[in-house]
Amino acid sequence: MQDFIDTPVNRRGLLGSAIFGGLALAAGGTSVAAPLIPPARLRPEVRARALAAMSRNVGRVKCRDVIGICDFDDPSATPRFHLLDVASGKVDSFLVAHGRGSDPGHTGWLQKFSNAMGSAASSDGAYVTAEEYFGQHGRSRRIDGLDGTNSNARARAVVIHGAWYAERNMIAQHGKLGRSEGCFAFGESDLAQVMARLGPGRLLYADKVDRA
Repeated sequence: MQDFIDTPVNRRGLLGSAIFGGLALAAGGTSVAAPLIPPARLRPEVRARALAAMSRNVGRVKCRDVIGICDFDDPSATPRFHLLDVASGKVDSFLVAHGRGSDPGHTGWLQKFSNAMGSAASSDGAYVTAEEYFGQHGRSRRIDGLDGTNSNARARAVVIHGAWYAERNMIAQHGKLGRSEGCFAFGESDLAQVMARLGPGRLLYADKVDRA
């Protein structure tokens, strides 16, 4: 039996069977219950790219203790938003929604990025977190794009906020989260920790390494 090769196509097939199938085959063909939510993982190449973005923007990122890293190679049913403690290397991971303009068919997978006004899409690149406020979605935090790929973040009102469609029960019901208008939307149960640890002046980095 061949070993599983970790490619974008095979990752999608494996995650799809775990999320949607409910059962997986163990060695010998025995059916076993598959986890509803795949385990979180911060891939080394994504971590390295986030740290490189920190180095490029050291003059604009005043607090360098924690980095928020969103790996959009993973589907919305996976805890793909990682809070990296830079000193210890400890990682805590959370579910996060992507923009509906990035996934028009609502597949649960981000298909594309956009920085365009009115796109309702997620944008990739480095951001710096800014002020907290209470708005349409309740407790929220503004972010400013540091790259040409996300320079319209503030003008587009791309922020961190909580949302009912980003709760874990959405995965049990639909196999994926709902979609935002391009914001980093978290379940209300996770929002407090994300807001507390990713306070003003910290790096938020979003990427999709495997773009095929």
